[in-house]
Amino acid sequence: MPAVGPRLSKLLAVVFGLFALLSVNAVYLVAIRAVGWWRGESYENLFYLYMFLAHLVLGAIIVIPVIVFGFAHMKKARTRRNKRAVRVGYGLFGAAILLLITGIVLTRIEGVLVVKDPAVRSVSYWAHVILPLACAWLFVLHRLAGKKINWKVGMRWTAVAGAFAGLMVILQVQDPRKWNEVGNEAGVQYFFPSLARTVSGDFIPEHILQNDGYCRKCHEDVHESWIASAHHLSSFNNEPYLAAVKGTRDFSMARDGNVNASRFCAGCHDLVPFFSGKFSDPDYDMRNDPTAIAGITCTACHAISAINSPRGNADYTIDTPIHYPFAFSDNGMLSWINEQLVKAKPDFHKKTFLKPIHKTTEFCGTCHKVHLPEELNGYKWLRGQNHQDPFLLSGVSGHGISSFYYPPKAEENCNGCHMPTMPSEDFSARVRDDSGITKTLDHLFPSANTAVPTIAAEAGLITTAQAESAVEAHRAFNEGVMRLDIFGIREGGSVSGPLTAPLRPEVPALEPGKTYLAEVVVRTVKMGHMFTQGTSDSNEVWVSAIAREGEEIVGRSGGMRDVDGSVDPYSHFINSFVLDRNGFHINERNAEDIFTPLYNHQIPPGAADVVHYRFTVPPDASESFTLDVALRYRKFNAHYMQFVTGDKDHRNDLPILELAQDSITFPIAGARTSSPVANAEVTIPLWQRWNDYGIALLRKSGGRQLRQAEEAFQRVEELGRPDGPLNLARVYLAEGRIGKEAPDALRRARDFDPPANEWSVLWFTGNLNKQNGNLDEAIANYRQIVDGGFAQAVGRGFDFSKDWRVLTELGETIYQRARQERGEKNAAAREAMLRESIEWLEKALELDPEYAAAHYNLQLVYEELGDDENSRIHAAAHEKYRVDDNAGDVAIAEARRRYPAANLAAEAVVIYELQRDGAYELPRDAYIPESDQ
Repeated sequence: MPAVGPRLSKLLAVVFGLFALLSVNAVYLVAIRAVGWWRGESYENLFYLYMFLAHLVLGAIIVIPVIVFGFAHMKKARTRRNKRAVRVGYGLFGAAILLLITGIVLTRIEGVLVVKDPAVRSVSYWAHVILPLACAWLFVLHRLAGKKINWKVGMRWTAVAGAFAGLMVILQVQDPRKWNEVGNEAGVQYFFPSLARTVSGDFIPEHILQNDGYCRKCHEDVHESWIASAHHLSSFNNEPYLAAVKGTRDFSMARDGNVNASRFCAGCHDLVPFFSGKFSDPDYDMRNDPTAIAGITCTACHAISAINSPRGNADYTIDTPIHYPFAFSDNGMLSWINEQLVKAKPDFHKKTFLKPIHKTTEFCGTCHKVHLPEELNGYKWLRGQNHQDPFLLSGVSGHGISSFYYPPKAEENCNGCHMPTMPSEDFSARVRDDSGITKTLDHLFPSANTAVPTIAAEAGLITTAQAESAVEAHRAFNEGVMRLDIFGIREGGSVSGPLTAPLRPEVPALEPGKTYLAEVVVRTVKMGHMFTQGTSDSNEVWVSAIAREGEEIVGRSGGMRDVDGSVDPYSHFINSFVLDRNGFHINERNAEDIFTPLYNHQIPPGAADVVHYRFTVPPDASESFTLDVALRYRKFNAHYMQFVTGDKDHRNDLPILELAQDSITFPIAGARTSSPVANAEVTIPLWQRWNDYGIALLRKSGGRQLRQAEEAFQRVEELGRPDGPLNLARVYLAEGRIGKEAPDALRRARDFDPPANEWSVLWFTGNLNKQNGNLDEAIANYRQIVDGGFAQAVGRGFDFSKDWRVLTELGETIYQRARQERGEKNAAAREAMLRESIEWLEKALELDPEYAAAHYNLQLVYEELGDDENSRIHAAAHEKYRVDDNAGDVAIAEARRRYPAANLAAEAVVIYELQRDGAYELPRDAYIPESDQ
């Protein structure tokens, strides 16, 4: 009796046929994975996914035939005399069963078999790759004792498999999608003045971008964190934004007869209606259209394939993403197959939706860096909010050359702060640290916007619990971000009065009837960009100060009016006060009317501001005198919320974050108290308190308090810190004391033990040499900065060659040096220097194409070379990007007359009265000094 009879022969033919197809299929799959591993990229594409699906289908089909044939064949052959062939047959069958089992383990059948353990999956994968080779070898051994093998058939199938795999590898490594390719210029016409574009230049159907439910199947925790985020609530589901963009659309319609100017907003806020073409329809229903509540969807963000430039204003390219088979199917079975495919082979999904650009600062900056184009305001190019450049030019990023402080290690991008990890069981979650807990990235993007989720919950767009959770996350995120320090007190109530500082552990006794000036330092601590950024004109950030004698309030600044929740306009606000060309306050987010700032109180990363509070101790004071200060944040002010709601009597009850606080109690001279005055210990290092105070005076006094800044930095030097002489050099350079004081200070900073940061010393030394006409020395200083290699920066991720100010200074100094090479014999050297100057200035523009100083110097260099065309190009660019210093004169004069509180705040040195008649929350019977009555 033959071991393989007629019926088994047919079944064996089926097994051989399926195995042959699987072999061709598997060689292709393995080849694509191998090339990807070798090159460090993924070459999986839609065809690969269909081939993988075919692999699953063929694998599932072959299971029953292999098992049935194996048992039937063993039943007939187990008693044969050729025991060696029998034993090898058992081994072959066992290897085949293991091959099938490992395939099932790797497949991840949701609800039936899901193996996530990386070690188990790794072992299964390699077993699944190696076992087919083992089966082939055992089959050859098994057949050596039986019927002769038809090697020609095997070789043909091998050739087919090899040729097919080779051809497909050649095709697929070409990567036809070409990530980071700039989009079609023809598409700009649909989206301008937004700089966004699509790869095809055409629209993207709304269902492609608005499919968050599909993403939620595998990323439920991510979806839940995103639901209350400012990204999800960025569009017409955001009432404050809706009010503003409606005004811009109405303005554009009245001026131009279309709403195209408002597309400036849409590239970042309204991606689904924008790229589907609906946004440009003047009759677009901003409340009821399904796309109006989309916000920045999962796909819209992750389908961005290139950042075209660092200009911001949505200068990115977005592509129609390629989905796995059956992604949009309504059939339950096909939808289930799609989900299993994604989980079984996620590499293509990652390649499509998570690209290297998503981890860059420029990716975030494409929408968090804004300029107002002439097409919007009818005036000229103006800089708007800008998170990207202050971060890149700060010590936090490790690129900023002029920072006061540098971290132990630079933050590589925005995600390091704004996408913290969170515990998760999502499919994409993994162990990211030593905790052993699987985590994913928080897509709430915690920051400070507590208003938007609160308003969304009131509108029923998210639940109250989701809004409250978001508010608490923002509150927790802001712990320790800012710092307040009641640093000192000056007698006489003026900035030049005698200073007692730093306050605590000892404090002076205050004398009844005398006037004092409290010096309160506000410092950015854990901040990678300006404070406050974003909509700095409508962000409400202010310092609240309360003075008490015993328990009685005797002084107040930063109080709130109960009837509408508005903050006293005579408070110190850390924001920008922006005007239109007629001197009216831009207070309704009417970006099209922005003309010039009256003042800008934002604080850079690692810098400080000082707030001066004047008060008089009541003449009859007999109890201790306490001063409490708090830094408070509310996303929108009362007037803007009245505009949003259309209700002039609306009370602003949006959540208020308390970002920092400090308190101090003074004894009253001659007063009898039952217990001595006690103050909490100050944990800020003493040298740093003096340094922050000096930084604040240097930055904000408009040159009027440089003497006091000098005294502060002298104290820093006395306390044994190199920051002292280094910052003294800043003061001397600002004052023009470059003959002796500035060089001496820089030498002391360099020779200090430990020395000041070498790059900082080089930067200010270069500036000093340039001012003194020592151009060769200045060029050498700047080159050293660009070359890097500082011992103090090892392992910290610093790279100052990315500071375009350094590159521009280097290019400009080389240009100035080239002009000294006169005469025919020096012509070659002169031209070489001019050409090198161009190289550095062009590098600066690669980092910031809108940097006016670089364009100005290129204009001069090309003019020197006789290249009139390029000189004109950069002259036009300089004119476009430069600040129009004279344009705001009339508007500012009108605003100063119209807004007395803002007029006070715009002074170089501002003194806030704690006992001002009419101050909010100041008791009516409070003591008011005669000068303020």
